[in-house]
Amino acid sequence: MYYCTSYPLAVAFCILTMFCWGSWGNSQKLAGASWPYRFFYWDFVIGMFIFAVIFGFTAGSCGESGAWNFAANLRQGSWANVGSALLGGLVFNAALILLVKAIDMVGLAVAFPVSNGLSIALGTTVNYLVAPKGSPFWIFAGIALISLAVLANAQAGRIKAARTPSASQTSQTSRGLVVAIASGILMSFFYSFVARTIDTSFQSSAPAAGMLTPYSAFFLFVLGTFLSTFVLNPVNPKKFFGGGARHLAGIGGAMVWGVGTGISFVAAGPAGAAIAFGLGQGATLVSALWGILIWGEFKDAPKKSHAFNFVMFILFIVGLAIIICAGN
Repeated sequence: MYYCTSYPLAVAFCILTMFCWGSWGNSQKLAGASWPYRFFYWDFVIGMFIFAVIFGFTAGSCGESGAWNFAANLRQGSWANVGSALLGGLVFNAALILLVKAIDMVGLAVAFPVSNGLSIALGTTVNYLVAPKGSPFWIFAGIALISLAVLANAQAGRIKAARTPSASQTSQTSRGLVVAIASGILMSFFYSFVARTIDTSFQSSAPAAGMLTPYSAFFLFVLGTFLSTFVLNPVNPKKFFGGGARHLAGIGGAMVWGVGTGISFVAAGPAGAAIAFGLGQGATLVSALWGILIWGEFKDAPKKSHAFNFVMFILFIVGLAIIICAGN
């Protein structure tokens, strides 16, 4: 099993997580407006499951065999830890379904910053309380700046919507913000359910009794997501399997997301769950850049909207830099 013990390398992994989490949303755009988000989401979940299996049997199984091996560790995990990882998948699934819906309603540049920014503020706090690591003063100073960045982005979206004469568009923006906020609240809790099950003492001969490796915890987390989708997002199988090449967009986006999430759990040992989660959620910056620069979601927005987005970027960058320093 590959593992990480270096803090600088863990930070590099978390930054890669940030880019992966901030970029997978483009796959929904690539799937096209004619492909309903409910179908896209099933493509995404299937891709997640495929990646989790590949990740476990490659990086999670390399090197010496034994208790740290992916398959062996799955067999020895306690019911409490297995259940916690599965529950993390259920909570994440509900949050992600709401996020995908919010993207469909208000676009990447608004949905991602509001949802992910809120989840940074709440989720980093939750993860720090579960596994305290790093300077709490600097961690929460960074969170405070990121929370202000979220407010700036939400204001940019409201100013843009107010310029649109269509009452229905203004109403959709308001509803989209509510959906994104609900997504952010749920997203705050999933990581702690999984991180608490992982034994990060990789130098020992075997994990503590009942504890999981990052790879088995990630697989169970994805399994919880996959199984709960049958209940949270039922679809007509005949219509779904008629999607043709459009399935590739969601599956490809899931692979990008999977790389980021998998290495985030691997980095949680030396970085700490709070810092790993907080840095990864810097994906907000990446997604906002995609939405603004590539998809032109603020192309016709007033100058005030652009000013608030600029403030958002500055606050996010400074806040993330402070969180990185908090680990030292």
